[in-house]
Amino acid sequence: MRWRKTGTVGAGLMLTGVLVLSACGSSDDGASKDATSSSGQDAPIGVVASTNVWGDVAKQVGGDAVEVTSIISDPDQDPHSYEANANTSLAISKASIVIENGGGYDDFVDQLLDANDSDATVLNAVDISGKTAPADGELNEHVWYDFPTVQKVADEIAAELGKADPDGAATFTSNATAFKDKVDGLIGETDDLKSSHAGEGVGITEPVPLYLTEAAGLVNKTPEAFSEAIEEGEDVSAATLKETLDLYTNHEVKVLVYNEQTSGPITEQIEKAATKAGIPVVPVTETLPSGLDYVGWMQQNVDALRAALG
Repeated sequence: MRWRKTGTVGAGLMLTGVLVLSACGSSDDGASKDATSSSGQDAPIGVVASTNVWGDVAKQVGGDAVEVTSIISDPDQDPHSYEANANTSLAISKASIVIENGGGYDDFVDQLLDANDSDATVLNAVDISGKTAPADGELNEHVWYDFPTVQKVADEIAAELGKADPDGAATFTSNATAFKDKVDGLIGETDDLKSSHAGEGVGITEPVPLYLTEAAGLVNKTPEAFSEAIEEGEDVSAATLKETLDLYTNHEVKVLVYNEQTSGPITEQIEKAATKAGIPVVPVTETLPSGLDYVGWMQQNVDALRAALG
């Protein structure tokens, strides 16, 4: 889901007040902090990420040489409102590297950068992915569900950290390689799903998990008008809702992959229809669940999808 703004950013406001934005995630200004750098730097490299997904990737690559602040990190809070406070602005102002998702997902990061006149290196995951909108549609900006993109971002993080700390460059590259090796395991598992389930139908509530389901060979049967309306917070027409519900009553899909982080009356109605029809429901989120790193989180998603597909 795109982040939808309900406020504006000003330099003075960022230093003293609160910015309220509509968000497709939840809010937390906590940081993963380390006192010293193993590469011998006097202080760790400051990294700010728009979400804890990219924050975790940065931590996997940077280790104790980085101090990571993830702006959005709690999937249990209301995902439709984000408040950026003075601490967030301060973190941005001090960051050496800022990681944003891009693709219109977290435009508030660019606003914060402008408000603080930041000279940080900015890594944009969508730009790094090389993905563009199809000629007849919109870009799916949820690129953290695309494993090759995450590997590319890890490489870019390692390269930029190496510029900031040349003595640690080899370590950052090694860490990125180890991380990518783990992601290769996830790619292998989705390839196995594809070999067994290619062409089978899947239902979604939003495009959030589509890179994962497509990698598994599944075909999205949900009307585009439905998922776009849910993603943009718009009304779903009666005809589109019926068409979507029929997918489950007529058993046209094998699984529903449900974004539980932005549920509402309409998506709950879809979930109930799937459950009533005996179709498995696989919940997904847009930020890391508590206690999991990126690979552990995605491993749970892949395992749940495999179990649902039988």
